[in-house]
Amino acid sequence: MKWKIEDAILFENSDFFVINKPSGISTLDERKDVFAPNVLRLAKAYSDDAQVGHRLDKETSGALVIAKNPEAYRHISMQFEHRETAKRYHAVVEGMHDWDGMLVNLPILPLKDGIVVIDRAKGKHAETWFQTLKVYKNYTLVECMPITGRMHQIRIHLACLKAPIVADAMYGGKDIYLSELKKKFHLKQDTEELPLIRRVALHAHSLSFNLLDGSPITVEAPYPKDFGVLVKQLEKFS
Repeated sequence: MKWKIEDAILFENSDFFVINKPSGISTLDERKDVFAPNVLRLAKAYSDDAQVGHRLDKETSGALVIAKNPEAYRHISMQFEHRETAKRYHAVVEGMHDWDGMLVNLPILPLKDGIVVIDRAKGKHAETWFQTLKVYKNYTLVECMPITGRMHQIRIHLACLKAPIVADAMYGGKDIYLSELKKKFHLKQDTEELPLIRRVALHAHSLSFNLLDGSPITVEAPYPKDFGVLVKQLEKFS
């Protein structure tokens, strides 16, 4: 994947830069493919002492903060540790849900094969707030605000609400096709219909944190093309 980190910068000063990470690129090195490009490696090529402040799943797009120096890295790490940052994700989920500050507080246990389960005995504390942004026919656009930062937290918590994220096969989400939304849909002969989005429909829409001088900042990441198309089609045909 040919991707330049400088083309994705949403905010930058002498201590931090925030990027709009595309789907399909890992935050850190992958065990399975050590030669695949990742955000950390590209960030270090852009700024020598770069360190990522947090992680986004490979398939998740959106706002990711990178520290440019050790002091900035300590500063942002402490904010994440003390839950002084605010991350807001947008997800398209299955079903029609009317949530106004729905809290899911279920402990998460990672398994060896890269998936997580809810485990009340051995799991680690995990909390996520959910807010309905827009209800469509059979689908909902949801804002997700994780209080803790466990692996796959939003994905498993939504699955527990019987609202798996579209195309999230790992946690029960199915693909979405235009033919489901559009009454008059004609596919050309000998062609196969492709899903509207070919990855988990989750986007880190905004990130709020404090700069080194203590001043607060919120950076918003516009929807990437695939997520934007999905929402547009839901708007159009619902």
